[in-house]
Amino acid sequence: MLIGELSRKTGVRAHQLRYYEAQGLLEPSRGASGYREYADNAVLTVAQIRKLLDAGLSTEEIRFLQPCVTGTAPDLEPCPELLEGLRTRLRALDEQIDTLTRSREALRDYVEATERRVPRDSRMSGAE
Repeated sequence: MLIGELSRKTGVRAHQLRYYEAQGLLEPSRGASGYREYADNAVLTVAQIRKLLDAGLSTEEIRFLQPCVTGTAPDLEPCPELLEGLRTRLRALDEQIDTLTRSREALRDYVEATERRVPRDSRMSGAE
């Protein structure tokens, strides 16, 4: 199938499909006309890519894990590289969450400290 048909079947825009190809996630062949031609299983591959992106994985991580991905859910087979890759990503997310939590707490402290410095008369007139 051509890229337009794959786009219609998956709801993914053609430029995104070309991006997936550039990232090594999709491998179309080239027809005699030079157009990209996708196998029928490309619909499943695109669905898997979208769901893994929704899970917060990068295209690089997905490319690494693709040999372990099956089914539409997608299901992840216990390949050697799979668990370490997922654990690495989970650790990175945990670190980001910790950083954001500390930033939120620091910002909240600044807001509260600044609010305490606002003259009492200003606080009352601002509430009206």
